[in-house]
Amino acid sequence: MQFIQLPASLKRQILISFKNLLKPIHNAFKNLFIPMSQEQLQASSSSPPPFDPSQPSTPISYPLKTLKEPESRSYFSSFHYPFNVASVPIQSGSLPSRPRMLVCHDMAGGYLDDKWVQGGTNEGAYAIWHWYLMDVFVYFSHSLVTLPPPCWTNAAHKHGVKVLGTFITEWDEGRAICNALLSTKESAQMYAERLTELAVALGFDGWLINMEVALDKGQIPNLKEFVSHITQTMHSSMPGSLVIWYDSVTIDGSLAWQDQLNDKNKPFFDICDGIFINYTWAESYPKISADAAGDRKFDVYMGIDVFGRNTYGGGQWNTNVALDLLKKEEVSAAIFAPGWVYETKQPPDFQTAQNRWWSLIEKSWGIQQKYPRVLPFYSNFDQGHGYHFAIDAVQVSDTPWCNISCQSFQPFLEFSEDATNTIQVTVNSKEASYSGGGNITFKGTLQGNDYFRTRLFLGEILLGNLPVHFTYSLKSDSSSLVGLSLEFSSTLNERMSVLLAAQGSTLLTMNQFSSKFSKVIMPHRVVEIEAAPGWVIQESSIAMNGYILTEIHAVCYKSKPDFIDLKSNSGSDHLDNDLARSPSNYYAVLGHLTVKTSDQNPGFLPSSSWLVEGQHIKWASDLQGAKTLSAKIIWKLKDGNYSMSQNYNVYIEKIANEEVGNPGTMLKREQEYLGVAQVEAFYVSDFVVPSGTSSLKFIIQVCGTDGAIQKLDDSPYFQLDIEGQ
Repeated sequence: MQFIQLPASLKRQILISFKNLLKPIHNAFKNLFIPMSQEQLQASSSSPPPFDPSQPSTPISYPLKTLKEPESRSYFSSFHYPFNVASVPIQSGSLPSRPRMLVCHDMAGGYLDDKWVQGGTNEGAYAIWHWYLMDVFVYFSHSLVTLPPPCWTNAAHKHGVKVLGTFITEWDEGRAICNALLSTKESAQMYAERLTELAVALGFDGWLINMEVALDKGQIPNLKEFVSHITQTMHSSMPGSLVIWYDSVTIDGSLAWQDQLNDKNKPFFDICDGIFINYTWAESYPKISADAAGDRKFDVYMGIDVFGRNTYGGGQWNTNVALDLLKKEEVSAAIFAPGWVYETKQPPDFQTAQNRWWSLIEKSWGIQQKYPRVLPFYSNFDQGHGYHFAIDAVQVSDTPWCNISCQSFQPFLEFSEDATNTIQVTVNSKEASYSGGGNITFKGTLQGNDYFRTRLFLGEILLGNLPVHFTYSLKSDSSSLVGLSLEFSSTLNERMSVLLAAQGSTLLTMNQFSSKFSKVIMPHRVVEIEAAPGWVIQESSIAMNGYILTEIHAVCYKSKPDFIDLKSNSGSDHLDNDLARSPSNYYAVLGHLTVKTSDQNPGFLPSSSWLVEGQHIKWASDLQGAKTLSAKIIWKLKDGNYSMSQNYNVYIEKIANEEVGNPGTMLKREQEYLGVAQVEAFYVSDFVVPSGTSSLKFIIQVCGTDGAIQKLDDSPYFQLDIEGQ
């Protein structure tokens, strides 16, 4: 028997038709012949009511599933809407004129741990932290209107990456939607405007348009109007925004994935910002597509399915094979479903496998983003998850958590499987943190005079007249030190390497490093943190007017004993050499890094400058009879100005009644950390009020962009009396 290999696009069309045919038959037989069990009947009778977005509840992100929702603008009446607004604006404008990297997130329908706007409890939740390797991030699901959860937009924008939502129509339901969407030119324009309004209001940067349905040829003019109008309205409402067309329906209405840019899909490409080519392309198609695009070849994003489904090179651990070819042909790449590493549980663990997989992307495609670009610059290296949470080295929570919005600037750590490396460098969520739930841990061995240097950040900051201050927190064993190596270049291509050394002997430090760096600077301020023994803050300053800061590295080295005393006690002239050859254990934790100038210390406004209120206050009792509270706490500056803060720590203080038999005295006030807010609102759900509590004080601790935090006693607050409730 002779088998015929069908094209991937034809196989996909057959599967769609087959699924549409079987779906109603399957449902009918299921209802007829599979009776519900007693347990299922009980569960059905006690199932929670349908989700009502207008009612107060723990804030979540969710998609829109019908055309009626954007048409009626009902989303803006949702209780959850204000919580879903991204708080971090993007600094970059238009995309660079080079091959670009688009990453499309597709995982189990989306809206998993990332749907919890105020954070979830799964420390092992999926996240991306290699933002410096991409230009565009797409949040994808199979719902009609996929609105990116704000955590993705906040993290991506912080690193200079644009974020797109997805508009998709598929199956028979999608065909019916298209009939309404494309019924008239006016309807096409109206829905385009509604999608633009959603993107602008929520703060993401545009749309991926995926029309995976066959259409009548007569509907194509209105489809083109829809694509053209959404592109125009996005551009006028949000300069630098993007609308990208997915390679699906063709200009004649056929659902036929072309796997290349050609005359069947180019009319859509011509009226928007780019095209995402289906991922089943052949080796010659990137060049064909580049030729078809002409001077817009960088707007062609060739798809690569990381799961390897009919994708060139096989995806998975060979994703770089396709990337190498695309780089050669000078077109852009669109990586689909990088969560493959997480979903398939690649060994030995997610953290290691993720770093290894993205290292292949870096080797093939290179680094796309650089930071710091502006000051102040702050990073606590948090990946958006942890087993605890710390503020200024004090642990305020030991509950596992996840919240991608809490991601700080991610270090450019280089992945290495070389076991001979003397120091292993990891972002660690298990060791103690100075801020948030992460740190950078350095662990290994060093011989006496050796030092280890590793990349932290690749930046591009032109320094001016003011000195620049570098402040970082460190926790280490008694002899392990961490300094910072700074690389500078000038407009005349002069290069300088400066070491900001750690605390210690100036003489010994100079002897060890003066020949290896252009300049060695000792810290001018070292502070031990009394509230968190072991943590030390070090601050150094440098003036490099006219130079560009291009690289920041960590330098690990060991402190030296007093050689003179050791020699006199041992009587050995060979002690220097013996110590230099002797390996010893090295361990240090870097908690945070702040870079700023002296004029970037604005301070915090007093609590009297803020208006803090409670809304949707609801009292109830739990199963044990304890009183519970649910409430929305909102705050804003009284003068109406916009707060520059992008996050706030939220505490609750439980104020007790007077002690029995001892009138006029108060029990100790107990403060409890509740979480982080990225917008000027926080929802407290079913908070159990301890007996004997007379009032609750909600404290909003304002956080600066440089990592500074307002003192709790000076922070704005809202106090709620309990008596009589």
